[in-house]
Amino acid sequence: MEMNGFLKEKGLDPSYLQTFEKLAALTLEWNGKINVTAIREPSEFMHKNIVDSLALLGAPELEKAGAVLDMGTGGGFPGLPLAAACPEKSFVLTDAIGKKLKVVDDVAAQLGLSNVRTVHSRAEDLGHMPEYREQFDLVVSRAVADLSVLAEYCLPLVKQGGCFIAYKTDAAAEETEAAKPAIGKLGGRLADIRPDGIEGSGHVFVVIEKRSATPKTYPRKAGTPSKKPLR
Repeated sequence: MEMNGFLKEKGLDPSYLQTFEKLAALTLEWNGKINVTAIREPSEFMHKNIVDSLALLGAPELEKAGAVLDMGTGGGFPGLPLAAACPEKSFVLTDAIGKKLKVVDDVAAQLGLSNVRTVHSRAEDLGHMPEYREQFDLVVSRAVADLSVLAEYCLPLVKQGGCFIAYKTDAAAEETEAAKPAIGKLGGRLADIRPDGIEGSGHVFVVIEKRSATPKTYPRKAGTPSKKPLR
């Protein structure tokens, strides 16, 4: 999709194109020093990282959210593009790899994104910190992990009445069905599997509502969710 047309479709002023081009250039410059992304060609980067991240714009769950957390943000996706497009919302971008968060901090500072904060932590630890547990209206993640594992990382951080949205491929139906028992144990309910609206992307949003408090035993200790996913 042509970028100006995409921005218009998402209700963004054409001036945002300059912001996103700078975001791409800064990240790719860092990529020459440390491994931030496997995507190195600027136009591919814009499509696969920035357009893909911004596909969530207009979703009702994002529209009504004030506090958003991006789990496993890596080089800042989807968090940085969403924060640039939604300056009225606050964003926490978290990852277990500290050097990637240094890149995110630098890019956010150079873009003037005062609504972005990074937290260096494992998801299993973050979910037990009182300042983060059940404090977010919306948690998002593009991290590559089984949905049962992502739910255990993310749902403890979502307020009751809030949502967790996983960016997944359109082959996620079987994985999502298998994750339903875990989602229920964590206080969630599968609400929707929704195409991301980008033609040819092959991606969907898996929307999980937080219906009740997550039991205090979750998330389990570091490494356990990925080795023994809840079923």
